[in-house]
Amino acid sequence: MSSILFIPGLLNDAELFRDQLGYLSARFDCHVADITQAGSLEDMAQAALEHAPKRFTLVGFSLGGFVAQEILRQAPKRVERLALLNTACRVDSARRQESRDATNRLARQPGRFLGIGEGLLKSYFHPDNMKKPALTERVRDMTKRLGADVLVRQNSVQRRDGETVLQRFRGPTLVLCGENDAITSVSDHMEMASFIPFADLVILSRAGHMTPIERPMGVATAIEALMARDI
Repeated sequence: MSSILFIPGLLNDAELFRDQLGYLSARFDCHVADITQAGSLEDMAQAALEHAPKRFTLVGFSLGGFVAQEILRQAPKRVERLALLNTACRVDSARRQESRDATNRLARQPGRFLGIGEGLLKSYFHPDNMKKPALTERVRDMTKRLGADVLVRQNSVQRRDGETVLQRFRGPTLVLCGENDAITSVSDHMEMASFIPFADLVILSRAGHMTPIERPMGVATAIEALMARDI
């Protein structure tokens, strides 16, 4: 049975991939990495690899996409296929870094964390999906469960430029985003797909940044199609 290793994003855990796991687990050996305790991309990648199968398809969402790129640096021969969901491959701009630093300062102040979570929530979803409590509460629950320490730890991680490592990857690749992603744009994903040798680009309508929750079957069937590609 082929294996899939899922890497969640910032302030996410396995709940992010609940629908994809439900759809794919009958046919594939699915694992979700825990990257909440590590403080660098290198340590996050090592934590994921420590409990991963020998070889696997690698699915990284948002921050998890940067971790996936680090896994390609550390253990490229273990990765059969690659899926990059709602992510990027460039270092943070000075403006983005300033925003992260400001968020971390606020998160350290008593009573401010949940307000930060609400602010993040507004940038995560397509406007229509912000009106659907069944979707937004899943993110709120993850935020409350993981807490301020995880936010600060993950938000402090220095992103690395991934163009070179992605150019070297020769396995089947999926690059996927929502058409209204306000955090990692469609143009970011088009750029990544342009220099990954065997990449398919999928843009999901009626979705923002949280495609695994907003368009669960769109993401699940795109991963299913990736698994059907020869390696």
